[in-house]
Amino acid sequence: MKIEEVPQERGAISGNFHEVCYAVDDDGHYVLRASAGWEPKNIANKQVWEVIEQEIAKTLKGIHTGKLSPLAFHMAKNQMNTRLLAQYAGYSRWRVKRHLKPAVFKRLTPAVLERYSDIFGITLKQLQQFPEKI
Repeated sequence: MKIEEVPQERGAISGNFHEVCYAVDDDGHYVLRASAGWEPKNIANKQVWEVIEQEIAKTLKGIHTGKLSPLAFHMAKNQMNTRLLAQYAGYSRWRVKRHLKPAVFKRLTPAVLERYSDIFGITLKQLQQFPEKI
């Protein structure tokens, strides 16, 4: 695409952020240009974030009903599944799945909780908390 064709349709999700696109200048050379986005991409991003918010809401419902631990909220919020969190934490998936149970989560050692809080970049107190709704 030519420099003047680089899309500049700002989306609600991207805000003031831009992404870099390749464009062709008047001399036929590739150059980098900032793009605010374009409508099809903005629509797709909005739809994906709606699905993510639904997953977080479903997870919060599981926490409020006592079926899931707060760890499940932080996983959903950070778009992680048990396999990915297990890889980051250096635990087996089976162990991470156990930590999703409220009774098991309450008995976790400070070292285990600290490992999870480091992964999510939050404090131990924040790890043990979750919002009422998103």
